[in-house]
Amino acid sequence: MTDLQLKNYEDIKLTLDNFGEDYNYNLIKKAYELCVNAHEGQKRISGEDYYYHPFNVAKIVISLGMDSESIAASLLHDVVEDTDISIEDIKSMFGDEVALLVDGVTKIGRLNFSSKEQQQAESLRKMLIAMGKDIRVIIIKLADRLHNMRTIDAMRPQKQRDVSVETLEVYAPIAHRLGIRGVKEELEDLAIKHLDPVGYNEIEELLKHRKNHRVQILSEIKERIEERLRSEMPNTTLSFQGRVKSIHGIYRKMYAQGKTFDEIYDIYAIRIITDTVADCYNILGLMHDMFRPIPNRFKDYISTPKPNMYQSLHTTVISRAGIPFEIQIRTFEMHHTAEFGIAAHWKYKEGITENDKRMEKRLEWVHELIDTQDASTDASDIIRTIKVDLSEEDVFAVTPKGDVINLPVGATVVDFAFAIHTAVGISMVGAKVDGKIVPLNHEVKTGEVIEILTTNSANKGPSRDWLNIAVTSSAKAKIRSWFKKEKRSENIVTGKSEYEKELRRNNINFTETELNEYTEELAKKYRFTNSEEFYAAIGYGGILLSKILPRIKEDYNKRTADTKPPTPVATVGYKTKSSEGVIVEGIDNCLIKLSKCCNPLPGDEIIGFITRGHGVSIHKRDCNNVPIDISLDDEPDRWINAYWNSNKTETFTSTLKAVAIDRDGILIEVMNALNNMRVAIHSISARQTKDGNCVIIMTISAESVEHLHSIIARVEKVPKVFNVERINQ
Repeated sequence: MTDLQLKNYEDIKLTLDNFGEDYNYNLIKKAYELCVNAHEGQKRISGEDYYYHPFNVAKIVISLGMDSESIAASLLHDVVEDTDISIEDIKSMFGDEVALLVDGVTKIGRLNFSSKEQQQAESLRKMLIAMGKDIRVIIIKLADRLHNMRTIDAMRPQKQRDVSVETLEVYAPIAHRLGIRGVKEELEDLAIKHLDPVGYNEIEELLKHRKNHRVQILSEIKERIEERLRSEMPNTTLSFQGRVKSIHGIYRKMYAQGKTFDEIYDIYAIRIITDTVADCYNILGLMHDMFRPIPNRFKDYISTPKPNMYQSLHTTVISRAGIPFEIQIRTFEMHHTAEFGIAAHWKYKEGITENDKRMEKRLEWVHELIDTQDASTDASDIIRTIKVDLSEEDVFAVTPKGDVINLPVGATVVDFAFAIHTAVGISMVGAKVDGKIVPLNHEVKTGEVIEILTTNSANKGPSRDWLNIAVTSSAKAKIRSWFKKEKRSENIVTGKSEYEKELRRNNINFTETELNEYTEELAKKYRFTNSEEFYAAIGYGGILLSKILPRIKEDYNKRTADTKPPTPVATVGYKTKSSEGVIVEGIDNCLIKLSKCCNPLPGDEIIGFITRGHGVSIHKRDCNNVPIDISLDDEPDRWINAYWNSNKTETFTSTLKAVAIDRDGILIEVMNALNNMRVAIHSISARQTKDGNCVIIMTISAESVEHLHSIIARVEKVPKVFNVERINQ
C-alpha cells in the first residue's frame, strides 16, 4: 500500500482505472468537487492544502477494493466536521447511503461535554453504533487514521504520542478483527515508531543487518520447495511468496515477551498458496518431509479459523543451515481474506446483504461490542473493552461435546460459560478442566476440555464477584443484565445506600431536597430517566461510583463555592516558604509537616492547622479532620491559609490500594509497572481476600496529584487489576 500522495481528480481517476472496477464516476467526481470547494483555503498542520488528506483517504479506500459510495464518503468525511456543510446537505446531494457513512465517521463536537475524555467516549460510541449499521464506516475511519499516521510528523510531539496510543488501543485492534492485515500492521508500526523510536530503530537495524544473508538463504529454500512441489503436484496451481514480520510484531515479542531477535522464529516466512484445502494438507506433509518441524509450533487455522476470518496452516521448521523459518499454507480464497478481511467482500462485488448469514455471524462481535459498552460513559472503559475483546492473542478451549470456544487470552471459566450460552453462565455453580474441579478464576488455556457444572435451582444465579472475575465485556454485560432484570428492588436499595455512603465519606453534604434534585440531574446526564434507574445501575454494577465521584465532587465544589464561608486569613500579610514545598500565610521560621491522616500532595487544596509546640500541620481541605465550616470550629483562629509552592519540585509519599484478581506474578507485575515509571516504592504488601481477589497496599513517592493520577492509570493497566485508589494510612 504505497503512501504516494494524490493531488487532483486526475490522480484519483487514474487510481480507479488501474483497479478496473465498475465505479460510479459521476458520484465520485461530484464528491471530489464538493470536497475541494468546501475545504478551499483550509490548510493542514504541515501547510499543505487540506483536501489532499481526503484525496489520500479515498486512495486507501480504493486500494481496499471498496465501492463507489465508500469512495465518495471518504472524500467527504471531514466536510461536515470542518466546514459549513451539514449532514442534511450531504443527504440531499448524495443520498442516504453516503450520508450515513459520512455521519458515522464524523466526530462529536465538544459543546455538550464537560471533558475531552467524555467527548472521546461519545465519539467512539457513535462510531461503533454506525459501524453496527454499516461496516463500511469503520473501513473509511481506518483509512482516515492510516493517512493521519503517515503524516503525523507535522504534529507536536505530545499530540503524536496521544494519537499513537489511541491508534494502538482502538484502531489497530479493530483492523485486526476485521482482518485487514496491511492496514493493521502499518498502523502498529507507525504508532510504535513514535512511541518508542529507539526500540523501533533497533529492530529496523537488526532487520537491515541480517536481511541480505537471510533473504539469500530463504530464496534458495523457496526454489527447493517450488521444485519439490511442482514435481510431486504437477497439476496443482501454486503461488509462492516471502513474508517479513512487521516491526511491531517483532517489538511485541522482544519487549513484551523478553525474547531476543534470534529467538523469534517467525520473522521470515514462506507462503504457499494453492487451490483447495486438501492441497494445503498435502503440501504440509511434504514440508514436514523436507524440513524438521519444531515441536509445538504447528497451528491449524483452517479447521479452527481466527475470529477475524483468517485461515491458514502455520508450521515452523529448521533448514539444513540451522535457520528456523515459518511456512504458511493457504488457498487463494483464504489469501484474499487474509489480505483484505471484511473488505474482500466488496472487492469481489459481494457486499454484505441481509441474507448473508455467514457474514452476519462474522460480524456478531460488532453488535456485542455495541451492546456491552452502551451503558458506559467512561472512555477508558470503552477502550478497555476493545483491547480485551479484540485481543490479537486468542485461546481455543473445547466443550465435552467437542465444540470449540474462542476467547481472548486471560479469559476465565466464567467467560467460557457465558460464551457457550447465557443460560449456562447464569446457572453455573462450578467448572471442571480436563476432569478436575477448578476455581472460577481459572484462566482458560488452548486445548483444555472444560465442563461447566450447572444447577436447575431457580434461586441460583451469578454472584456480584463474577464481575471482577470475568474478563470479556460480553460476560460482564450478561451478568449485569441478570442483576438488572432479576434484582431491581434490591439494586435500588443497594445502589442508593452505596451512593449516599460515598457522598458522606467525601464530605459532600446536601440537604435532602438538594440531594434529590442533584441526583435527578446526575441521572439525566448519564442517560437514565430517573434517580431510581441511576441507583439500580449502581446496584448491579452498570455504573462504578469510583468513576463518577470526581465529577460529583467537582459539581459540589462549584455549587458551594459562593456559599462557603471564607477561610480565615492571618492578620500578618506575608508568606513564608517551607522545606515541604508549602507556603503558609502569616508565620515565619516555623516547623511545617504534612499530616499523615490525609497525605496531601501538590495539586490538592490544602489548609494549615497551628499545633502548639509542633508548628503547622498541613491537611487536605476535604480531610475528615478539617471542619467544613471553619467558623463553627472550637478554635477557628488556629486554621490558616496554605498554598503549594509552584516553583519548588519535591516528592511526597502517598499510599495506594490496588484490588486485582489473585494470580501468580501479580505483585511482581505491579512493581515492574512502578519501576518502569521510575517511581520510588517505600513499602508494598499483598493479601488474599475470601472472594478470590488480592489487595495490594503500596506506599510510593509522587511529585504531584497529576503525577499520582498517571501512576494510578499505569497500575490499572496491569492485567487483572480492576481498581486502584489513593487511601489515607
